[in-house]
Amino acid sequence: MGKPTYILLVRHGESEGNCNKEVNRFVANHKVALTTQGHSQAYSAGRVLRDFLSQECFDQPPENDVNRRSVVFYTSPYLRARQTCNNIIEGIKDLPGVTYDVHEEPRMREQDFGNLQSTPEEMDSIWRERAEYGHFFYRIPHGESAADVYDRIASFNESLYRQFQNKDFPNVLILVTHGIWARVFLMKWFRWTYEEFESLRNIPNCQYLIMKRYGSKYCLKTPLETWDDLDDDEINNGNEVAKEVVDEVKYNSKVNVDDLDIQGVIEAQKDAIRLLKAKDRKVREAFNKISSPDPNGLDRGSTKFKYDNQSQVNSKDSFV
Repeated sequence: MGKPTYILLVRHGESEGNCNKEVNRFVANHKVALTTQGHSQAYSAGRVLRDFLSQECFDQPPENDVNRRSVVFYTSPYLRARQTCNNIIEGIKDLPGVTYDVHEEPRMREQDFGNLQSTPEEMDSIWRERAEYGHFFYRIPHGESAADVYDRIASFNESLYRQFQNKDFPNVLILVTHGIWARVFLMKWFRWTYEEFESLRNIPNCQYLIMKRYGSKYCLKTPLETWDDLDDDEINNGNEVAKEVVDEVKYNSKVNVDDLDIQGVIEAQKDAIRLLKAKDRKVREAFNKISSPDPNGLDRGSTKFKYDNQSQVNSKDSFV
């Protein structure tokens, strides 16, 4: 069976909508483009991928006649995701031995937040209501809930499993997508509860989430951060941000970090990470409210994410 050795999820680079929510009032979500910073992040991600594929382990003879440097990209059709995918490919397209293919997949689009968004005041009201109701089940007016995203990911996964039956399926599968979609995909794959999903923070732009296959199952090799991990001090500590990015590259790319253009990666990502953590500080207040004991004594369920739920134990049992 042609299951890939690696499944990499990557969130698109910084978009115009990430920097200015007002953009969503006038530009259709699928047309929101990357910023200059977003393109830089994506090009850096391409260099990280190049170094990942340059390791000696990829020089070994093909497994089941599959080129170890064969890559297939599935990308959301949204402009920012397609731009990210194209920028990443720039980093590997001339690497000897690499073959790649690209497929656009509408089911990989981000959660639908309605068509053009309303005024900041009305949107703030919606976000507060969603925090009270719960991010997973709350359906955005004229849009989707994360549970709706879960349903189309279930359909997408079934298509993937059928593709895995092909003995020549590439060795590396890369899913270029969005923050909520990536977390829901992992929730579905590793059978997390919705409370565990609620406890997860968003992932930085262009950070790789790596799943590696052991036998017939996968293990998520990238630790995910929860609201409990958020330290107020780290938001304003540039050195800690830089160290975190270096550690992520070391961990995710499995290569000698000295061989990477690490300073370029840091410069491309640290501002986005700092911005994300600043936003997280505000969102955490809402999370703490919904995860605190119910005043009426009702059990809201565990919201503590269990790191063993990233393991192959919870991976899909079969691919049929």
